[in-house]
Formats: sequence, structure tokens, C-alpha cells
Amino acid sequence: MTLASNDQAIIIRTERGLTISGTRITLYDVMDYVTEHYPSKFIRAMLGLTDEQVNAALSYIETYRAEVEAEYRLVLKEAEELRQYYEGQNRERTARIASKPPKPGTEAIRAKLQIEKAALLN
Repeated sequence: MTLASNDQAIIIRTERGLTISGTRITLYDVMDYVTEHYPSKFIRAMLGLTDEQVNAALSYIETYRAEVEAEYRLVLKEAEELRQYYEGQNRERTARIASKPPKPGTEAIRAKLQIEKAALLN
């Protein structure tokens, strides 16, 4: 594990996987940004980490790249399987909600949302 200046591990293994000590942030969260080539300052800001934590995470990823990437692929696969499972479980409910008429008094906000959606698609 990567050690801080006071010889305490910064990267630890928990039931959630490889985690930044003292946080709920996993190295897989960091990998989402690393794979998209975001700079360390951006990762630090997005995840609310210190420079030391980001540097430890990036160093650990670089040192053990093959193992971290293998675990990352597994985490992504499991997340996709869960997404598909819950999407299937909720398909009927989602369709039922979508088929209901809009609540009275929401016409103005719905019209505004439609304009915003159209602008995003153009």
C-alpha cells in the first residue's frame, strides 16, 4: 500500500475494494477520471481530495496498473449488470409512471423543459 509521510497507508483495501484511507472514494472512482485523461488538479477538485491523496492514488495506479485495471474492469462489469437488473425490475413501473398525465399546474415548467431539451439536441 502507498504510505503517507507519517507511515500510515493512504491506499487500503476495504470491502468496497481499493480505497483512499479516511474516505469512501475508491481507486475505481479515480480510474474513471484517469481513463478520460483528466489532470490531477481536476481529480482532486471533483473528488474533494488532498494533493497527497491524489498523488498516492495515481502513484498506486501507476505502480500496480495491470492489477488495478483488471479490478476496474470487473467493477465496471458488475455495475453494468446491476444497472441492467434494476432497469429490468423497474421497466413496468417506469412505463406506468410515464403513461400518467402531467399534474395540473405544471404546464409552464414542462414547456420550459421541452425548450431546454430541444436546445440540447441542436
